[in-house]
Order: sequence, then structure tokens, then C-alpha cells
Amino acid sequence: MAEVPFRGGGFAPRDIPAASVGTLVGLVLLWQAGASLHWISTKFLPAPWDIARALYALAASGELWVHLSASLQRLAIGWAVGTVAGLVVGLVVGLFTLARSPGMAVVSALFPIPKIALVPLFIIWFGIGEGSKVITLAFGVFFPTVINTVAGVDGVPRNLIRMGQSFGLGWWSIVRKIVLPGALPAILSGFRITTSTAIILLVAAEMIGAEKGIGAFVLAAGNLYDTDNLLAGIVLLSTIGLVLSWVIGRMEKLLLSWR
Repeated sequence: MAEVPFRGGGFAPRDIPAASVGTLVGLVLLWQAGASLHWISTKFLPAPWDIARALYALAASGELWVHLSASLQRLAIGWAVGTVAGLVVGLVVGLFTLARSPGMAVVSALFPIPKIALVPLFIIWFGIGEGSKVITLAFGVFFPTVINTVAGVDGVPRNLIRMGQSFGLGWWSIVRKIVLPGALPAILSGFRITTSTAIILLVAAEMIGAEKGIGAFVLAAGNLYDTDNLLAGIVLLSTIGLVLSWVIGRMEKLLLSWR
């Protein structure tokens, strides 16, 4: 009798890091080849080699680290403030009946507002300094975090909660041992969205009211039609996004190893 293959492995697609790196490297090589063969006008889209030289010049002069450190500091503080506040509010809304309807009403009313349009208002309220930039990032991160946290709490199988209750677990034990681990996949998925949102808002805030930062640097390069430095700033933003995505991926592997 022929052996029956095992078919119960489940649907579990795997990440192939080499494929990710190869795809990005291949796109850059095609871009460089197109520029070298004059299929792409370097006047409007500099070649990767020209962008790399611009980045090296910025690093050698020290200007790169000035702008990068300012942006990373704002990004870290704004994202952390918005995330912590969003997690707290999301858990309260997801766990308590009295908070659900009022909380979701406020979130539904304010979430669709374009956060970039609020940057001038935040500058009026909090000044041209760091406060307005941090608040802009935190405000943009807060609402997606609330929504993903509530969705994660709602997505926890109720039979697991009933099982915990039948074994005599208290409310806090159920939240800590069942609800939070069950909601964690949705929360971490939300982190991927909020980090990208924070980078977009960071650039907008720095373009409107900052002397230092990648957004301010990109705006200055654009005003001077310096496409090499403009694309260098965009590459920096893309690199930040890739690094944050990798960090969140590692967090998922570490915190969701039970899946």
C-alpha cells in the first residue's frame, strides 16, 4: 500500500529573506542599467550610483547625521507616545462596554481627518518647536493603533475566554493570559501601518516647520532642483522604513512563536 502523504501542515507561507534582498537589488541594478544606457533621463531621475555618491558626501560632511538624528528622535518619541496612548485606549474600548460606543464614535469621527492638514494647527497650538512635530506623529499613530487593538481584542476566540472562566480564572488573569496574547498578532500588524504613517507625517511636519531633519533636507534639495540629494533623502526614508519593518518582523517571531 502506498504511503499517504501528510496533508495537515496548515496554510503557513514562509518568508524567504534572500528573495526579498534579491528583488530589491535586482530593481536597483535595472535602474542603474537603464540610466547607464540612457533609457532613463538622469536629469529627472538620478542613477543609483549618483545617489550613493550624494549619500557618501553627506555622511563625510556630517550633514547626514545631523538630519538623521533629528528625524529619528522625533520619530521615536512621536510613535511611542501615540502607540502607548492607542494601546491603552484600544484595550479600554475593547474590554469595557461603557467605553466601546463613545470611544469608537470619537475614533470614527477623527480618524478620517487628514493628519497632514492639521500640522499648521498644531504649530499654532504647540509652537514651531519639537512639540508640534511630536504631537503630529502621535496623533497620526494613535487612531490606527486603537482600531487594530480593538479588532485584536474582538478577534480573540470567545470559547477560550469561556474556558478560562470555567477554570476559575479571574478577570485580570483572563486578560493577561488569553486576551492580550490573542490580540497581539493584530496589534503587531498595526505597528507596520503606524510606523509608515509616522514616517509620512514626520516628513510633512519637517517640511512645514523645521530647519533640521530629513523632511527639511528633502524640501531644500527640491527647491534647488538638486535631484541627487533629493533622492538621497528619499532613500534614507525608505531605509528607515525597511529597518523598522525588519524590527517588527523580529518582534513577531519572538512574541508570536506560540502560533
